[in-house]
Amino acid sequence: MIATFMKQVSTHLDSNPVSNQRFSHNEETLKQIAQDILQRAGKGGASACETDVSDGFGQSVTVRRGEVETIEYNRDKGLVVTVYLGKQRGYASTSDFSAPAVRDAVDAALSIARHTAADECAGLADQNLLARDIPDLDLYHPWELNVEQAIELARSCEAAAFAADKRVSNSEGATVSIQEMHFIYANTLGFMSGFPSSRHSIGCAVIAGKDEAMQRDEWYDVARAQNDLEAAKSIGEKAGRRCVQRLGARKISTLQVPVLFEAPLAATLIGHFVAAASGGNLYRKSSFLLDSLGKQVFASLVQIKELPHLKKGLASSAFDDEGVITREREVVKNGLLQGYFLGSYSARKLGMQSTGNAGGNHNLLLQSGEFDLAGLLKQMDRGLLVTDLLGQGVNVVTGDYSRGASGFWVEHGEIQYPVQEITIAGNLKDMFRGIVAVGKDILVRGSKQCGSVLIDNMTIAGD
Repeated sequence: MIATFMKQVSTHLDSNPVSNQRFSHNEETLKQIAQDILQRAGKGGASACETDVSDGFGQSVTVRRGEVETIEYNRDKGLVVTVYLGKQRGYASTSDFSAPAVRDAVDAALSIARHTAADECAGLADQNLLARDIPDLDLYHPWELNVEQAIELARSCEAAAFAADKRVSNSEGATVSIQEMHFIYANTLGFMSGFPSSRHSIGCAVIAGKDEAMQRDEWYDVARAQNDLEAAKSIGEKAGRRCVQRLGARKISTLQVPVLFEAPLAATLIGHFVAAASGGNLYRKSSFLLDSLGKQVFASLVQIKELPHLKKGLASSAFDDEGVITREREVVKNGLLQGYFLGSYSARKLGMQSTGNAGGNHNLLLQSGEFDLAGLLKQMDRGLLVTDLLGQGVNVVTGDYSRGASGFWVEHGEIQYPVQEITIAGNLKDMFRGIVAVGKDILVRGSKQCGSVLIDNMTIAGD
C-alpha cells in the first residue's frame, strides 16, 4: 500500500487574485483532484502513483489584409495518472474533472498496469532528488487584452509590414496570441507542487513580389510578459523588410563553403544536439553521441549552459516533469560534453542519475562571441548565410544532415544577392566541431538561446 504522505512541498502559485478569476479551476481544486487520484490509486492496490493536473486558456486573433480572419478561444484542462504495481506501470488520461471520470481514469491505469510486463527501470523519481524549496521564477504575467485591442494590435503589425516597402504585395496575416495555464504535479513520495505560467506572442508573415517571383518571410516574438514583447510595428517592419530582401533570388552552383546559420536557425542545431544527447535515444543506441561524455563533441570555443532558474525564462522551472530538482550546469565546456539530458527512466536504463530533464531541457544558452551578424559575415568573407530551412533531413543516429535552404550569397563579407532552391549537407559531428564563431545576436524564442553560428565548411548543392 502507498505510504502516508510526507509533508507536502510548498506550492508557489501566484497569489494574484486574477489567477483564480481567469482559470476555470483554482489551485486548491487542482490539489484536491491530485490528492483524490493518489488516494484512489492506493486503495486500488498501487504501490506508487503520480499525476499531473492542469488547466489553461488562450485567445488568438489573426488579421489578414486589415480584416479579421480568425478569432480563437481555447479552454483546456486535463489530467494524466501513472500507477505502479511494483515494476508494472499503467497510464491513463482524461479531460473530464468530474469525480466519476477521475475514478475511471485511475481504475483504467490500474487495469493497464496489471496486464503489462514488469520493467526494472520503471518507478517514481528517486526521493532524494525531489525539489523541496521552490523559488518563484516570475513566469506568470496575465495579459488583460480584449479582442478589440488584439485586433488593433494585429492590424498595426500587418500595416507596418506593408508600409516597410511597396513591394510587399500580400499577407498571410498578423497574429496576437495569449496563453495562460497552471498545474499541479503530485506523487506518493509526498511531492505536490505547481505554478502558473504565461506565454504571449505577436507575429506576422507577408509576401513580396508577384507571380513566380513571389517570396515569403515572417517575424515573430514570444515572451512570458507582454511588456517584454517586441513592439508590434517593429515586428511587422522586420517581416516586410526580410521578405523584400529575398526578391530576385538565384540558384548557385554546387560547391563547398563556410555556412552561417542566422540566429533563429542556429537554435535548431542546438535542438539536434539535445536530441542526440537525450536519454531515450541513448539507451536505445539511436544516437551519434553514444559514449561521448567527457569527449570532444564541439569546437573548443563552444560553451553551453543549462539555466533552469532564469526569471521569466521560456523554459524555466524549479523541477522537471517528475518533481526532480533542476540545477544550473555546464552541459558543454570547451567543446567537451559534460552531461546528458536524462529523466529517471532513461537514467536507470543507462545506470546513471536523473539530470532533472524529464520533459525536456531548460534554457540552454550557447555562449556568444564578440561579433554581431555583420561581424560574422566579415569573418566568413565568402560563403552562404542561411535564413530559411526546409524539410527534415536530419538523422540523429548517424548525424547525417541534409536540408533544403535559402538565404544570401556573401562575398568579401558583404551580402551580394539572395539564393534559393539549394540543399546544404554535412554531418552533425563535423558541423559541431567545425563551429568557428558564435554571434552575440542572441534570439530568445524558446528553450534554446543562441546567436548566429558560423560553420567552417559544408556542401551546398545547387545547379
